[in-house]
Amino acid sequence: MSLDGAFLKAIHHEISFLENGRIDRINQPSKEDLVFSFRAQGGNHKLLISTAPDAARVSLIENAPENPKTPPMFCMLLRKHLGGGKLLSIRQIGLERALFFDFEAMNELGDMVKITVAAEVMGKYSNVILTGGDGKVIDSLRRVDMNVSDRRLILPGVRYQMPPRDERKLSIFDFSKETLSERLKEEAGETSRALVKIFEGISPILARELVYQPGDLSDNISLFAKNLSNKKIKPTIIIDDKTLKDFAVIDVFQYEELYNKLSFEGDKAASDCLEYFYRERGNSSRLRQKAGDLQRVLTSSFERITGRIAAQKIELEKSSERFMQKTMGDLLSANLYRIPEGAKDFSCENFYDENLPVIKIPLDKRYSASKNMQNYYHEYKKGEIREKILTEQIKKGEDELIYIESVSDLLSRAKTDAEIEEIREELIRERYIKSVSNGKKISKKVLAPIKFVSPDGYEILVGRNNTQNDMITKNADKTDIWLHTKNIPGSHLIIKTSGKSFDEIPEETIFYAASLAASHSKARASAQVPVDVVEVRYVKKPAKSKPGMVIFTHNKTLFVKPAEDLS
Repeated sequence: MSLDGAFLKAIHHEISFLENGRIDRINQPSKEDLVFSFRAQGGNHKLLISTAPDAARVSLIENAPENPKTPPMFCMLLRKHLGGGKLLSIRQIGLERALFFDFEAMNELGDMVKITVAAEVMGKYSNVILTGGDGKVIDSLRRVDMNVSDRRLILPGVRYQMPPRDERKLSIFDFSKETLSERLKEEAGETSRALVKIFEGISPILARELVYQPGDLSDNISLFAKNLSNKKIKPTIIIDDKTLKDFAVIDVFQYEELYNKLSFEGDKAASDCLEYFYRERGNSSRLRQKAGDLQRVLTSSFERITGRIAAQKIELEKSSERFMQKTMGDLLSANLYRIPEGAKDFSCENFYDENLPVIKIPLDKRYSASKNMQNYYHEYKKGEIREKILTEQIKKGEDELIYIESVSDLLSRAKTDAEIEEIREELIRERYIKSVSNGKKISKKVLAPIKFVSPDGYEILVGRNNTQNDMITKNADKTDIWLHTKNIPGSHLIIKTSGKSFDEIPEETIFYAASLAASHSKARASAQVPVDVVEVRYVKKPAKSKPGMVIFTHNKTLFVKPAEDLS
């Protein structure tokens, strides 16, 4: 999804109004991004040049990222050479993925000199290079020495050279049908892949679209070139289930109904497209990372507790041996008069077995027969207590696994920083992760539950996390209706009934809420999901239970299809 030369040409057209404008400020928010602030045409404008390998681009932006307290060295160098400078021209050679910004600025001696900023937008090879009027490199965002490349050095004092250019590639602005036909015969495989090799500045998605369009391929390419020159473009983003997959400088029809798309129009359509694409993708990436950090904590806890429960169950099985301890104590009690002093063992009939088998009972010769009997009864009592404790611990562990699964499900459905942060706070309170607070209390806005309105006009509340699940259930009226997927992690839902009884609520509303419960659960991808429905009066929260844990009675179970997630 790298930005191609055709898209960069559209950007070139959009930012051409900056020519004759002046540099107001230069910032470097990160090691890969530069923001140039211009005063042009009576306003202030920000131009982003990013060299991030997966987000390299040049575009106008509305909101610049936050800057570090101390500007990096390259930023300081740019300010020194370009501060207050006038932008004379912006150049692009063919559809190469590089823009050249020619400035006129005053040097340290007070002389006006020409300075050029080369913005090379080439994926992992992207760079920003500052050159003087003599064509030599002053410095660059990324230096390239012999250890990196022996073909093209980018170091201070070295004469700047353009990136290697494939001279065999055709220009979409100047080619003939005959030449295109001959070149297509030379290239094997799909036509769209061949176009990428034949033409300069065409990405795979653009090539596929030109092939997909009806009519003659050569005419399609020529019409596209004409529209690009005349700024008749419609930048479009391809969206697959809320994931931004790709973008192109023109409207995209090749996927038909398979994917959704978002198109942009206006004087800054190309810039707006790039800003939206990389902002949203960056947000998604950041959310995935933050959620991933918490998911790893949950996974680790789940595995640790699962292992502990397995060990406890093995120990619980051993505790059943206590019944034999009691049997041997009873047998000794019945035969105390027969056991000689200092005996190592004693054999007698086991009267608990109808076959009366002879059983050999080990004895500690240091103790009397009576003391040995008491020891067996003591071991029996210890086993009984151990079984009770293990049973409680296993139940507590299994409840904790259910809780962890519920948090994991809620985390997988979190869509904002605030939702993830609330889940993090819950895990801090439950001591799954440590707080990294510096002691200062920060006022945080508490998220409201997700709200829906049923077709019959009833308000439905959906918890975003377990703490909120508890809150909406606790604050609900006794006649309100509570819903949750049966034995499946998910959100609590409340139908606000305004005092009406269960039987007075329309069936359509209850089934609508049940389908929402299914879609806000771990079973959201299933075809049929069981959902428990009950009045809030029958829902109780056990003392000292985990957030979101409740017990209930008088419930009905509905089987529904998950609703589309409208939140």
